[in-house]
Amino acid sequence: MAHHWMHISRDIAHNECRPGANGDGAASAVALEIDARLQSGLDFAQPACELILKHFSAAGTRFDIKDDGTPVTIADKGAEEILRREIERAFGDDGIVGEEFGTLAAKVGPGQSGYRWVLDPIDGTKPFTHGVPLFGLLIGIEHGSDELGWTCDAGLCVLPALGEAVFAQRGCGAWHVGQLNRDYGPLASRARVSAHTDLGAATCCYTSMNGFERKGRGEVPRRIGQRFGEVRGWSDCYGYVLVATGRVEAMIDPAMKPWDVSALVPIIAEAGGVMTGWKGETGSSMPDCIAGNVAGHAALVGITAGEGGAVAER
Repeated sequence: MAHHWMHISRDIAHNECRPGANGDGAASAVALEIDARLQSGLDFAQPACELILKHFSAAGTRFDIKDDGTPVTIADKGAEEILRREIERAFGDDGIVGEEFGTLAAKVGPGQSGYRWVLDPIDGTKPFTHGVPLFGLLIGIEHGSDELGWTCDAGLCVLPALGEAVFAQRGCGAWHVGQLNRDYGPLASRARVSAHTDLGAATCCYTSMNGFERKGRGEVPRRIGQRFGEVRGWSDCYGYVLVATGRVEAMIDPAMKPWDVSALVPIIAEAGGVMTGWKGETGSSMPDCIAGNVAGHAALVGITAGEGGAVAER
């Protein structure tokens, strides 16, 4: 990777969005704090992604099975350790929620930060272990408290093996970088969801077919196939990046954890899309997920609610 792999992209985004310039003092202060953390997160992600790529191989990567039945590798653990170390050094009062090492509560009392980081060092560990490049590093930045709830205010998703990244902050748009590995530096462009409303020409992605069966909703993929022109297993965070950048119209998952969700919520929203749980839940606590442009999301809402619908014309 080039040495300053995200600096050009974030400078472009900054030129078009100056957080907190709306005259509301409290809102401005929060926006500036979120912005500072997002800019730092872009820097923190670089060494984590470099470590991940050192362990990535087309021949596959050794893994262990955790108590919840999911795989974990030395790269998952090492990348999260890097992120935690950098966050604790720069933002010592912030909380951290991570897939591999649990929750570090934000400091309480005087100086309580009111911010937390939600980390998934490798979203898509199964593809990673099989030498498939459809995996990413997720960093979500939230503001709030355990008592009042948390809002997903900024997010970053890096696809290190593909050389892509998307990032967003509430009110500042979503940004796509498609050339992380180029020596002359990355260029950022606005990320926007697809404008297609014809479901017969639309694509919906999913992560695991077996996940629908485990949820007791094995009929959902069949109904998706009846409503959408294409159904593809472009999985995990990669599918949501495709939604945010307008390359597919919808994405669905039957099971999600906070670290799977937090970073993606502001990215999809700022790209002009909609992301909720199957029953309309919002924020990083949604237990499952549907995301898409307005038409794609609405179609998935109907499908997950058990409604019928016209078969897509092909």
